[in-house]
Amino acid sequence: MAEPLARESILEMSPALRQLRSSLPEAFRSRLRSARELDREIRDAAGEGAFPTAVPALDRLLDGGLPRGQLVELVGGHSSGRFSTLLAVLAAATSVGEAAALVDLGDGLDPEAVLALGADLERLLWLRPTTLKDSLAAAEMLLASGFPLVVLDLGQPPVRGGRGVEAAWLRLARAARAHDAALLVGAPYRVSGTAAGVVLKADRARATWLGQGASPRLLAECSSNLMLEKRRGQLPGRTEGFTLAAPGTPQPAAAPTLPEARPQKREEKPALAAVHLLRRAAAG
Repeated sequence: MAEPLARESILEMSPALRQLRSSLPEAFRSRLRSARELDREIRDAAGEGAFPTAVPALDRLLDGGLPRGQLVELVGGHSSGRFSTLLAVLAAATSVGEAAALVDLGDGLDPEAVLALGADLERLLWLRPTTLKDSLAAAEMLLASGFPLVVLDLGQPPVRGGRGVEAAWLRLARAARAHDAALLVGAPYRVSGTAAGVVLKADRARATWLGQGASPRLLAECSSNLMLEKRRGQLPGRTEGFTLAAPGTPQPAAAPTLPEARPQKREEKPALAAVHLLRRAAAG
């Protein structure tokens, strides 16, 4: 049964609303909630605090980090920096002593690359299922096992589901809420439906190369944008830019800015994984 309203909640109401509520029977009045009270209860049920990701653009969009107790879906196609962002989150968590798990349906993890990001591999559990059904079941099991951060990456399309997949996403979101854990899902397109409390979209990355003429080209950095497409209680459309750059790589000289042009807000986030994988693909 819901608890009676606190004195502070009653004081926030208008005199007319207080009078209306006071005229109701006690059993019914104790169950009433205003919109503000409902919003507060939902936030409390979703877990207090946030799980910092060490990706400044992501933390700003999420007001401090991944919200605990919610399913956060990061949507991005090939070369969008989606998987590198997931690796950066895992590295940040394990480097400060947190245990984390990666359910890698796309089988894209390069252990050397995530180690170069500063990850503690002894605190990272890596699962490599072969079907979406097994991936969802594995993520749910990890949440129930007490992992504070679970990352699920679905690889590249097509993401083949089947009957009952929508219900499985809802169960996964409920598991994150029940265990107050951070759950981050990387997908090439929207897959979790109404189960996602937050949806972010990464644009296709823009590459910057070093080298001219016949000399070998070296990938210096990749820049992209993250957009908030959905978050309960907030308007969508917020955008943050970020740059994935290899540590120690000489950066290209910045082009002169016209006086009337507005400089774009950019940041550099070391993410060797993205550059390492793209260099390897370019060399092949």
